Amino acid sequence: MNQERFKKLSYLKQLYSIEGIGPQKIFSLLSKFQSIEQILNSRFNDLVEVDGINKILAAKIINASESINSTYDQLENELESLEKIDARLISYFDEEYPSLLKNIYFPPLFLYIKGSFNNSDLSSIAIVGTREPSSYGRNIAESFASELALKGITTISGLARGIDTIVHSATLKANGRTIAIIGSGLDVIYPSENKKLFNEITENGVVISEYPLGTKPDAQNFPRRNRIISGMSIGTLVIETKINGGAMSTANYALDQGREVFAVPGMVSSKCSEGPNLLIQKGSAKLVTKIEDMLDELRIQFRTETDNISVKPQIELNFFEEKIYSVIKDEQKQIDEISLLSGISTSDCLVHLLSMEFKGVVRQRPGKVFSID
Repeated sequence: MNQERFKKLSYLKQLYSIEGIGPQKIFSLLSKFQSIEQILNSRFNDLVEVDGINKILAAKIINASESINSTYDQLENELESLEKIDARLISYFDEEYPSLLKNIYFPPLFLYIKGSFNNSDLSSIAIVGTREPSSYGRNIAESFASELALKGITTISGLARGIDTIVHSATLKANGRTIAIIGSGLDVIYPSENKKLFNEITENGVVISEYPLGTKPDAQNFPRRNRIISGMSIGTLVIETKINGGAMSTANYALDQGREVFAVPGMVSSKCSEGPNLLIQKGSAKLVTKIEDMLDELRIQFRTETDNISVKPQIELNFFEEKIYSVIKDEQKQIDEISLLSGISTSDCLVHLLSMEFKGVVRQRPGKVFSID
């Protein structure tokens, strides 16, 4: 890692370590300041002008710069430990960071990665379900994962027992790519019996965690993990889960993120089918019986196993971003004019424009002028 990137990661870790500072506040700060380093070296009066930054947080930010050398040492040790297991650390601001994941609420600022991404991951489909599937659920998961792999579509799941394990294994068996999102450090493989599968995934896919090395698979980690599973996918398929199962939280995250949700129906007498059947009944998920049902909905075109796959770009904008987009879609405008025409405060406009810039929708020009990219 070059020195410049090392410093940027250190500054970001230092800022993120401050209690009360999360991703949204960092984005707000970046709407006023040009870089994380500038934030840490800013003046008190400038900091309190940023929405969400009170006097207490401003003081913490100023004091944080005093311990940056300690953060340098900690990051250097962390990177050495990651290198030993052939893993790496990326941040939200790195080019390698998955573009789909940038477009969710509360994206993780840091990702610990083992393996490598490729272009086919842009059309990933998540498959999730119960840890105790029936023979029906097992057959469906294996069949769907295999067929998606043969079409060159990356599958994503959580490396848990049951449906997750079947999805990863079936994808690899069909010589496809698969991504596992885990709720522990990359050096803490859970469940332990999936160690071989973990290693196989890293050879033809990626294992990802937002948790640093040494993190145990505590129960509270997995719901947070689920937002990444859905956030990295253009669609999520639910196969067998109880109403309160973890797969339902993944489906709910997908709905909140504006992603497509699909469900395989099951017998009404089966507890394992309560979740998918409820999603279908409520109209939250599209009923699917074959992979073409998903591919058609997601506008993925295919003919043969060797065909290229294309996905219609889907950039999700929130309500405020849509208003800003409508103001500048025909002509570039200066921030004050954007604020006036959209009815959104200047500071809020800057936050939303920054988010849109990260999504590749707008471009900032000199004089705080913005245009559609």
